[in-house]
Amino acid sequence: MVYDVIIVGGGPAGLSAAIYSSRARLKTLLIEKNGCGGQMTVTDLLENYPGFNGGVNGFDLAVKLETQARDFGTEIVYDEVTEIKNGSVKKVVTVNSVYESKTVIIAVGTHVKEMNIPGEAKFIGRGVSFCATCDAPFYREKEVLVVGGGDSAIQESIYLAKFAKKVTILHRRNELRATKILQERMLSCPNISVMYNTVPKEIIGEDRIEKISVTDLETNQDKYLKVDGIFVFIGLVPNTLLVTGIAFDEQGYIITDEDMRASADGIFACGDIRQKHLRQVVTAASDGAQAAVSAGHYIDNL
Repeated sequence: MVYDVIIVGGGPAGLSAAIYSSRARLKTLLIEKNGCGGQMTVTDLLENYPGFNGGVNGFDLAVKLETQARDFGTEIVYDEVTEIKNGSVKKVVTVNSVYESKTVIIAVGTHVKEMNIPGEAKFIGRGVSFCATCDAPFYREKEVLVVGGGDSAIQESIYLAKFAKKVTILHRRNELRATKILQERMLSCPNISVMYNTVPKEIIGEDRIEKISVTDLETNQDKYLKVDGIFVFIGLVPNTLLVTGIAFDEQGYIITDEDMRASADGIFACGDIRQKHLRQVVTAASDGAQAAVSAGHYIDNL
């Protein structure tokens, strides 16, 4: 079988693309490595996604989008894509199969950036976390450190403050990058404090995290902080995909035009994997819609 559209990635961009392409009566297959929803599934509250006054849980939104895509006829396969072969008919190679399509929409998103300091790898999953929504309940009445200063770091710190006795935010700059409304909300939490101009250096412990060494960038002095857990929110890294013949920027993001067309015919990219300025659920959904429409136009002109 040759599909009209194969979408690689089941986050908000991929699911939006699936909804639009299936609704346009294009034979659509979505391939997702894990569960649908991407990083928004570990977000406790999306307050700025349109249409949900008071916010919506990221996992709940993912379920709604997946159900909507399936209802319009999208086929969803859980498998890992290992290669995309370009040509007049595209071949999407997975661990378990090979699929053919007239077009491919790449929506593989990003993954969280690690600190890359001594001790981090040892404690990932048992003291070092990248998801407050997942792991906050393990730290009731304990002391935790949050590394980062953007929206995700502050949003997750506010969530952690509901459980932890003390939340310390470690930020390498002299001011936070998070939106003002989140900073105002953070300031209303008495158990959250911020250490500015400070970076993590080494995580120390035997069977569990005992302390972390940090460096004051102004004085170049090191000191130790006793913590029970460390939550890291310092940015994103694009997920690499074995696709030939398309252009990437120096950071590894796929370069597209405003219609989501990559540099090879019949290949489109949308969401966080695309070179863009704003990476939000709402912009991912918009990208996905445009990618599906562009794929449809491409098929019409074949």
